[in-house]
Amino acid sequence: MKDPRDIIFRPLVTEKATNLMEENKYAFIVDKRANKIEIRKAIESLFDVKVEAVNTMNISGKPKRVGIHKGYKPSRKKAIVTLKEGSKPIELFE
Repeated sequence: MKDPRDIIFRPLVTEKATNLMEENKYAFIVDKRANKIEIRKAIESLFDVKVEAVNTMNISGKPKRVGIHKGYKPSRKKAIVTLKEGSKPIELFE
């Protein structure tokens, strides 16, 4: 099994993701090759919680430009993890 820290890169901290925390949902940037089962096991082992559902979405890299230089933002995968009722919340801001 892969190390959970190789699957979960970082929490996604946006206004929308912060509002989801009230519904016991948390957003993370994850490895593009990871599937929902691997993400579930990684979250459960890292934060010692029970996961009810995992929703994933692939975000393609968008073109960016700085002066005459053109490039692309990297593609990434986002996972929204729903915790089971009664599970303790994940402490992201300690």
